Amino acid sequence: MIPERMSEFLHSVLPTRTWESRLQREGSRAYMEFGPLDVDRLQRLGIEVDSLGPYLVVCMWDEESPVEIGGYLVVDNLSMGRPSMGGIRMLPSVTPEAIHNLARGMTLKNAAADLPYGGGKSGIVAPAKMTADERELIIRGFAKLINRYQDIYLPGPDVGTNDKDMRTIAIENGLNCALSKTADMGGNRIDQLGSAARGVVVAIDTLLQEMGRLRILPQFTNLQIPSRRELSILIQGFGAVGTHVARILTEGQGDDAPLITGISDVSGYIYNQAGLPVEELLAAQADHGAVAYPYFRDNFAGSDNADTKFSNQANDLLRESAFCMVPAAPIANYLDVDSGSNPSMTVHQMGDWSMIVEGANTYSPDPARKAARARMERTVYWQKGVLIATDFLVNSGGVIYAAQEHLIKAPEHLKIPDEMLGDHEAVGAWLDERQEEFTALAEQRRLSGEKQLRQVISRNMKELIDMLVADPDLLPCEAAERIGVNRIATSESGRTVADVMEPIPTIPAAKSVREAAQLLITEKWSMLAVVDEDGVITGVVTSWDIARASATASASEIPVTEIMTKNVITATPGDSILDVVRKLELHEISAMPVVSDGEVAGMISSDILAQRTLYRLLQAQS
Repeated sequence: MIPERMSEFLHSVLPTRTWESRLQREGSRAYMEFGPLDVDRLQRLGIEVDSLGPYLVVCMWDEESPVEIGGYLVVDNLSMGRPSMGGIRMLPSVTPEAIHNLARGMTLKNAAADLPYGGGKSGIVAPAKMTADERELIIRGFAKLINRYQDIYLPGPDVGTNDKDMRTIAIENGLNCALSKTADMGGNRIDQLGSAARGVVVAIDTLLQEMGRLRILPQFTNLQIPSRRELSILIQGFGAVGTHVARILTEGQGDDAPLITGISDVSGYIYNQAGLPVEELLAAQADHGAVAYPYFRDNFAGSDNADTKFSNQANDLLRESAFCMVPAAPIANYLDVDSGSNPSMTVHQMGDWSMIVEGANTYSPDPARKAARARMERTVYWQKGVLIATDFLVNSGGVIYAAQEHLIKAPEHLKIPDEMLGDHEAVGAWLDERQEEFTALAEQRRLSGEKQLRQVISRNMKELIDMLVADPDLLPCEAAERIGVNRIATSESGRTVADVMEPIPTIPAAKSVREAAQLLITEKWSMLAVVDEDGVITGVVTSWDIARASATASASEIPVTEIMTKNVITATPGDSILDVVRKLELHEISAMPVVSDGEVAGMISSDILAQRTLYRLLQAQS
């Protein structure tokens, strides 16, 4: 059955005629799909179409399940490659708009990480309360829903889901249909490894080396960069990312470890300018979940220790000062100029920091939120002299590690037999028999991910500083987006017509105009390729040619060669997308056949480009 929250939302924004025209069913599973040309319908869902996407938005549910199973999939952009890659968020509050924001973040994150994958995200509309058995049914049911899109979407864990859930999805759909699986499947276990946090740590270490170049900008003239052991750090959100940031920064460092001076979570915040005992905090987090209040209660409540501060107002951590602030809580709006947007803190009340390294997902393509972000950075970066390292440049460690499971393929004998898919007991026994090989595969993928993470995050930080130094008027959010978009555009310019062309109907030169008109109607294309007896193209006929023949009273039985365009502008399968854009504009045409060695291979058009490429972005570059 469709989740109640999902049903209420969709019925409130989509008219009945949309349901009637778009609803598709596969057994008990129901789908409504929307593409980049569905601008009005996507606006109703809270999604703005732009030059990057989205490529596909799906609302889906199971109508006959004993528990509510449903949610959304957004494949934002596939220019970096297929499939898209992004986690499954599982919350009662999931909406298409929220999933699109996250999918756009994945488009830029995967591009910034130079991964050959597009950006996607999905969300399960979770019940407010569910048993463990119900949760298992929901994950298995959602796996069946997204299996329809396995060629364009690879799921991983996100808020509300974990590595074990990816194991479940892999058992349902296949080992190559889920990322960040458990180690017994050769997975990289990004939650256990703290891979997103590793990216944050690499970013911090790189910026300590590179930030000195910012001193040529007036707001950084007096910048004092501490040594690593003198570095003070605040962590907003001592959870999945925040705990690993603290652990990785301090583990095995001894006296050279930086100072974690403040942390916050749902129970409040604690702060000590001389540094907090990280090992004790991690132990308390493992025991209690929330740390701030339990740790303060057990160690300082009733004492006269004035050095360690506690407040049950977690957001007040952002009033404290440190060299580095790490937002790692699932709060996109951690800073704003305007208190009306309910940020964690306003910029006028924030502490004194020198850099912000975003461990949480904060990016949004929504124009209003982008404008608010720019206003915040004008104060924080230009006036206060605080460098901001944007989320998708920093916290891509998770996708880098996870991607290795797709980049380093499992050999054929380590793929679950098709007849075994869905049988969790049988798959478990099959995996047990191959544990040694899967363990070795997991280690190979881990080492590859660790190497790529260091290279990618370091490069991102260096490019960020390069751009900011080169253009004093550039904001960090603008520089970060430019890094991602530039990589996408570079990847797009490397694609060829063969990657995106579609079939084109052909008609023998001896056929009549009437037969050509019938074929156009049957095939629902706007162009036919006219070929001779050897299959070599001799011309093209468009719906406009047919209309013109009718308007001039040409006989419908005359040969199609009499109305066809003979001097045909063509493309080849090896032409670049950018070359095709320029050719269409130069000759003022909307479509042309693709020809290889005289034979028709397909067609390319502005509509195809608009749906499958960054057409508008390429137009701007041409």
